[in-house]
Amino acid sequence: MKVSGLKGQKGAGTQAHIFSNRALAALLLPLVIEQFLNSMMGTADTIMVSNVGSAAISAASLVDSLNILVIQVFSALAAGGTIICSQYLGSRNEKEANRAAGQLLFVVGVISTSIMALCLILNGPLLRLIFGAVEESVMEASKTYFFYTALSFPFIALFGGASSIFRAQGNTKCPMIISVISNGLNIIGNGVLIWGFHMGIAGAAIATLLSRIFCAVVILYFLHKPGHVIGMYHFERPDGKLIYRIMSIGLPTGVESGMFQFGKLAIQSTVSTLGTVAIAAQAMTNILENLSGIGAIGIGIGLMTVVGQCMGAGQKEEAAYYIKKLTGFGEIVVLLSCLLVFAMVRPVTYFGGMEAESAGLCIYMTGWITVVKPLVWTLSFVPAYGMRAAGDVRFSMVTSTITMWLFRVTLCVILCRFFGFGPMAVWIGMFTDWTVRAIVFTWRFFSGKWAEFHVIP
Repeated sequence: MKVSGLKGQKGAGTQAHIFSNRALAALLLPLVIEQFLNSMMGTADTIMVSNVGSAAISAASLVDSLNILVIQVFSALAAGGTIICSQYLGSRNEKEANRAAGQLLFVVGVISTSIMALCLILNGPLLRLIFGAVEESVMEASKTYFFYTALSFPFIALFGGASSIFRAQGNTKCPMIISVISNGLNIIGNGVLIWGFHMGIAGAAIATLLSRIFCAVVILYFLHKPGHVIGMYHFERPDGKLIYRIMSIGLPTGVESGMFQFGKLAIQSTVSTLGTVAIAAQAMTNILENLSGIGAIGIGIGLMTVVGQCMGAGQKEEAAYYIKKLTGFGEIVVLLSCLLVFAMVRPVTYFGGMEAESAGLCIYMTGWITVVKPLVWTLSFVPAYGMRAAGDVRFSMVTSTITMWLFRVTLCVILCRFFGFGPMAVWIGMFTDWTVRAIVFTWRFFSGKWAEFHVIP
């Protein structure tokens, strides 16, 4: 029996699948909820910081664009850990899964501490190099904000690494609960430090630091408690081969994520030349578009655990089956999310106090997103999570980098600067990028080449 996506592989026939629908729901729902609540909490955090003043919100926006780039490196390493650990679990090798988990925490701890030290030492010079001659009040606020957020790098990295270990063994509920509580504490901390103690941008940064310390301490405590298939029960000596294996999966994913962030900065630079109406419309449209995709991203993260365990067990057809099945789930979530966001867009622009011209432009662009995104977005992103979990990380990195710079960035710049398209050019470039990615990743999946990699010996 053949399964589409793999050629010449024998299937399981009438045997039960590795993951039941109940097990999939238990794995995926916490991830979807966590992604959604994190997005909402992030928006609330931004609103609270904006009350400090224009210099503060400008500083937070500038520094966060750099922080996101750093955090994406940690997330990529954590993804590498998820894949390695889940494949070992699939092969019933719990000893090596625990060793891989220990190496992951060691690697993210060392790298994040090194980056923190570098950022603290080069605080001012680094910000001036990246952001140039901004107003002095914004630069001073940026230095303060960057100092405290850089201190949090080891904690957010360790939380991401420990979360990936829980997810590799199918426990997504624990990281979700800790993340939600942490975000709530961050909001409360903002209120107390910004308005209670009048600490301004420093108060917002300290609240972020404290919430991330909470995350790391609590999740490491739970990981240390007995009863887990993979836990943190003793110190693991550095193992060069295992570290290389984690890095070989994590680094291409990190490069891919980093390129996306650089692409966003390039697009922001182009939009900033279009005037305040376009900037405001694009900013709100970005927030709404992110919201419509956040649930499917949660499904993609869960897919890494599922495919990782299938590949570790040598069940390639099962991996193909779940990539198709969870891509279908993702499509349903994206469609419903897009319809919900489109229903929200008019009230959001009204209660957000947007000017009529900006609001109209935002509604127009959101309408196009509602039409196009359900058609191509899911195929361009969700299957790639599964194929990366099988070890096919370099193809994803190269494809995503080429399509983003060639279509998303270059097409946007050309349409804006030479044809006067306005901010809609951003979405034409985005739609083209999604479509080409969807075609390429669909071809890659049905070629079966993604299943030929060997992540673990």
